[in-house]
Amino acid sequence: MADGSNPGDTETLAQIRDLVAEEKALRAQLQRHDISESEEHDRLRCVEIELDQCWDLLRQRRALRETGGDPGAASVRPPGQVEGYLG
Repeated sequence: MADGSNPGDTETLAQIRDLVAEEKALRAQLQRHDISESEEHDRLRCVEIELDQCWDLLRQRRALRETGGDPGAASVRPPGQVEGYLG
C-alpha cells in the first residue's frame, strides 16, 4: 500500500491474502530459526501496518459505495492516521 496507488477491492483483497501469507511465513521462519525474533518483529510490524491500511481502504470504499459516492475516490491513508484509530 506504500506505493501510493489506489487499488480496487479485488486488488486490495489479494494484497490482504498476500500479507496474511507473509505473516504465517515469518512465524514459520522464526520457529525454524531462519530469522531472529527482532527480524520477525520488525517485519511483522510493517505487515500489520499494511494490513491496517488495506482494511481501512476497503472500509472507505464500502462507505462511499453505501452513500452513493464513488468508491474510486477512496485513497490509502498514511500509516500514522490509520494506526491512530481507536475503533
